[in-house]
Amino acid sequence: QESRAMASAEEGIPTACTTIEEVGSTGVGALTVAFLILVVSTIVFLSKANSSGVQRKYYYLSTYICGFAAMAYFAMLSGQGWTAIAGCRQFFYAHYADWAVTFVLTTILLGLVAGAEADLIGGAAGSALVMIFSMYMGSVSVVTTVKWFWFLISLMGLAGAVVHFAQSFKAAADLKGGEGSALYGKVAWVVILTWMCYPVVWLFSEGFASFSVSFEVCAFALLDIVAKVVMSFMVMSAHDILGEGGAQSREYV
Repeated sequence: QESRAMASAEEGIPTACTTIEEVGSTGVGALTVAFLILVVSTIVFLSKANSSGVQRKYYYLSTYICGFAAMAYFAMLSGQGWTAIAGCRQFFYAHYADWAVTFVLTTILLGLVAGAEADLIGGAAGSALVMIFSMYMGSVSVVTTVKWFWFLISLMGLAGAVVHFAQSFKAAADLKGGEGSALYGKVAWVVILTWMCYPVVWLFSEGFASFSVSFEVCAFALLDIVAKVVMSFMVMSAHDILGEGGAQSREYV
């Protein structure tokens, strides 16, 4: 009996679980589609970065945003990056490893588009990390009150990031004016709205366990595609505007 318990612990499966709610065929399909989209996008942005001038920094960030996400989805498709949490539910911690990197890179990308100072970008990135770390800790918490405490902390982290995007970054973008400010407004709201949906999906997945694992995977895959791929292509579509911003910044140095 003791050896069986140790074996279960090594596999990351709670010993009380006889069965685990795992992702189904629909969820696997969503993982596959998201992986392919992210891989193709990574190649596109890397190619664009290698053929660009002052805009290269934006495309390198987009490359790593999609590239890290693609690696996380490959891990999940390969049967890696998951464990079982309280309630005998499959939990993909690979998502959180992805988000800890890509949310920060997205914040840096938004900061560059807005022309924000480094301290503002750092503050927003820190808030994003608070959000992701707290969501992860809430997911693996066994005590219910502790789980909801972590969830509240994650909301505070999200609020901090949103305030930076909607006020501090926007003020910097408005100083630039023109098409650059309009571009930031569009990209920022895509990021803000999608980021606000992540805790909602978490609430009904790891929180209340109302959503199935497959539905959770599909929802997060959709959010990842919008927050990473769509957002990055929106930035790339403003290639000339980004070039003008880089030229202006060199003039003021």
